[in-house]
Amino acid sequence: MLLLSGPNMGGNELKYVTECIETGWVSSVGSYVDKFEQMSAEYAGTKYAVATSSGTTALHICLILAGVGQNDMVIAPNITFIATLNAIKYTGASPILIDTDADNWQMDLNILETFLQAETVQKDYVCYHKLTGKRIPIIMPVHVLGNICNMDKLLALAKQHNLVVIEDSTEALGSYYKGKHGGSFGLMGTFSYNGNKIITTGGGGMILTNDEALAKRAKHLTTQAKSDPFEYMHDEIGYNYRLVNVAAAMGVAQMEQLPGFIARKKEIIAFYKKELHGIGDIKFQQVSDDVTPNWWLPTIFTIKQKEVLKALNDSKMQSRPFWVPMNQLPMFKNDLYIQNNDRSDFVYQHCLSIPCSTYITDADLKTVTNKIKEVFI
Repeated sequence: MLLLSGPNMGGNELKYVTECIETGWVSSVGSYVDKFEQMSAEYAGTKYAVATSSGTTALHICLILAGVGQNDMVIAPNITFIATLNAIKYTGASPILIDTDADNWQMDLNILETFLQAETVQKDYVCYHKLTGKRIPIIMPVHVLGNICNMDKLLALAKQHNLVVIEDSTEALGSYYKGKHGGSFGLMGTFSYNGNKIITTGGGGMILTNDEALAKRAKHLTTQAKSDPFEYMHDEIGYNYRLVNVAAAMGVAQMEQLPGFIARKKEIIAFYKKELHGIGDIKFQQVSDDVTPNWWLPTIFTIKQKEVLKALNDSKMQSRPFWVPMNQLPMFKNDLYIQNNDRSDFVYQHCLSIPCSTYITDADLKTVTNKIKEVFI
């Protein structure tokens, strides 16, 4: 089986994890947690990074730190992995779902702009939804597949309408907009280290910020809000959301290899684009000249999505359809969806991600493209 995006454990993972086991430093404190946080902050160009147990918990804590609560609304894209919306729901807030740009597959900023101008109002520097009167404190862009939308326009809209930006940059480790790393634009950003991400700790996440007070409180909340180093004193509701040292050890080893992983991802997408150029109606995600993506998960658009998926998976080349749009899931079907001909569904119905593990060989890539071409003969 050719995995879609399998973990690449070719570095110092075993050495560092063994050290944790031999010294007994395997839990939520240890030198590797500190080092992983430092490496992540330096790489992303932020002052601080706080390691968490997953990308989802990172998003949840960011929303809590930003003061999101019951009856608030948070703007998010309609096509994303479900963790984005789950984190919003954990706070008691509801999402405002924005339709997808048909070309770059990010939140459609034109639709967003029209919605903000027509359906929101500003009172005392706070954004409110006109119809329901609910507060809209946050916009959460998602850098889908490691691509990034026009952040200049998004940040300008956020400033104009008094929205705090929290970036779901969980797929964008190694992605840049105008030379600035994804996750460093807003008040806070996040990374994910799930098993299929560009680097992995098995499961894990990271909060990024330039705000020292937010970083300190993030660390406090994710360690059960323990306020005394000796006594079991806790000063608020906290969460068991810290990344453990043994996982952080894997993260450090993975970060050491990240430049090579990104270089290989770029080779993979270049191979696919060359081999599949002019084949049927196949198109790739549009990327602007301002964006340098990590090409985490190469994804193609074709009317023959289902046929290609079947051909690849029947041949043990693991491929997956795009995420089901959030408005089509039962938990979110009653939430506000701002759309233009439901382009989210159109993208969902015609996109699929193809094998791209960083250790995949060129021969395997050729096998994948040959199988895809057979569908169009």
